[in-house]
Amino acid sequence: MKIITAEAFRTVDERTSIQTEDTELDQTVLEIIQKVRENGDEALSAYTETLDGVKLNDLIVSEQEFDEARQWVDSEFLTSIQQAKENITIFHQAQTEQSWFLNQGTEIMLGQKVTPLETVGVYIPGGKAAYPSSVLMNVIPAKLAGVENIQIVTPPLKNGKVNPYVLVAAAESGVDRIYKVGGAQAIAALAYGTETIEKVAKIVGPGNAYVARAKKWVFGDVAIDMIAGPSEICVVADETANPTFIAADLLSQAEHDESASAICVTTSAELADNVIAEIERQSATLERKATIQQSLDQNGKIIIAENIIDALSVANEIAPEHLELMVENPSEKLPYIKHAGAIFLGNYTPEPLGDYLAGPNHTLPTNGTARFASPLGVYDFVKKSSVISYSQEALLKSADQIKTLANTEELTAHASAIEVRKDDLDA
Repeated sequence: MKIITAEAFRTVDERTSIQTEDTELDQTVLEIIQKVRENGDEALSAYTETLDGVKLNDLIVSEQEFDEARQWVDSEFLTSIQQAKENITIFHQAQTEQSWFLNQGTEIMLGQKVTPLETVGVYIPGGKAAYPSSVLMNVIPAKLAGVENIQIVTPPLKNGKVNPYVLVAAAESGVDRIYKVGGAQAIAALAYGTETIEKVAKIVGPGNAYVARAKKWVFGDVAIDMIAGPSEICVVADETANPTFIAADLLSQAEHDESASAICVTTSAELADNVIAEIERQSATLERKATIQQSLDQNGKIIIAENIIDALSVANEIAPEHLELMVENPSEKLPYIKHAGAIFLGNYTPEPLGDYLAGPNHTLPTNGTARFASPLGVYDFVKKSSVISYSQEALLKSADQIKTLANTEELTAHASAIEVRKDDLDA
């Protein structure tokens, strides 16, 4: 993990675009999508056997499997997932929107109708780890938005079953339809439908490079939440920060994968040295030490800023997925932050708190997209329609102005649609 100045950081753009071309990856993903569109369930079963090493008789998780999963998990997990569900629900309830209407006198009514999406597909990663927290973060906002049909897709384990923690989280969230299919083929199935899997209106949820690429290619035929890049954290710290805490939080992000990014921006060179020492000490005993080391070697850095305002400016330039403010009076610094997926204030608000229990969504914009994107929320699962109602008299008052604008754009049929009504009213 290297230490550089803010000036040096600004002269080099090391971030890789999530839209970077990868011809081989694209060819593979497009082939998978096409095969699923042509062959449906048959293609899903074939890819599951080839890529996951599992031969399935049924793609759907059975009621018996849900019951077995409930017996498998311990009470401590169940209590934790229920508390997380409560917190996530409370937070996201504040995001719900209602239709609204404005009356301009008695002749004109304008408004906005909010309608939940009819069907949503949620991708939950499998493989080496289980992600029950991602189930809650994706399903609960959709439920609060009013989505009635929520389908989960997730890769099966080698025994042909789905991770029991994922199943219990799904049951707690109110989802009872889960399909044992992962990868690009699962995204294709959600986007275009098969004999078993219903086509959805929107696909959400994290995944590997194949999943992210597939979401990119099906976008337009269906909606997606985002094309997520590797996970990242930026810690802004002054001389009052605890280097032990900083190191622990940087490591918590670096363990995600080799491409994860862990950055500290500080005003103190002494703190930077202490953080490096703490990282070496703490990482020595961590299970994912090799992954952490590669992540820090490739993407880890400590940036020395001239002052706290400069440090906050660097954070805005990074526009990180997770931003921790380990500074004196962090709430006072909040107005300076323009770009971040989630902002954690103070020494005792670590990033894992947001990942699991606090309530705000952990599906966040990555790779600098926080400059224009927001966390996943209830608003992602509704669509809005404008509502317009004019009386005869109100239209007559506006007719000449509408015709003027239409004729200016040489759209004479538009003008005619107004004229025929004006003639009828004048008759």
